[in-house]
Amino acid sequence: MTAVTRDGAPVAMEGDGVELRIEPIGGGMSVGFVRLPEGTDLGPALKGLPGDACQCPHWGYLKKGRLRMLFADGERVYEEGSAYYWGPGHVPVALEDCEFVEFSPTEEFAKVIDHVKAQVG
Repeated sequence: MTAVTRDGAPVAMEGDGVELRIEPIGGGMSVGFVRLPEGTDLGPALKGLPGDACQCPHWGYLKKGRLRMLFADGERVYEEGSAYYWGPGHVPVALEDCEFVEFSPTEEFAKVIDHVKAQVG
């Protein structure tokens, strides 16, 4: 069995207060530890993906803050303490400083992260 802490996961991306740490956890899934400062809009970094949105599904828990998630058919606000599932086709916008832990298919998540890095790089 595998276990990882936030501090034990390697940094996959950071800058301007954004921090993403990812570690494969088994079963083709990775755990991500995410910090987004208030005002972070990942829309520009997701441009060029289908629907200009993240196409990787995520299951997780919002530990801190408020997050607006934009979908093709509308939006929803998630608050601290919310467990969630975000299917393909979402764009996060941090309404407050946010911290969340999520589980995602490793290969799909890597494709999105590579795209985002190329956009902000």
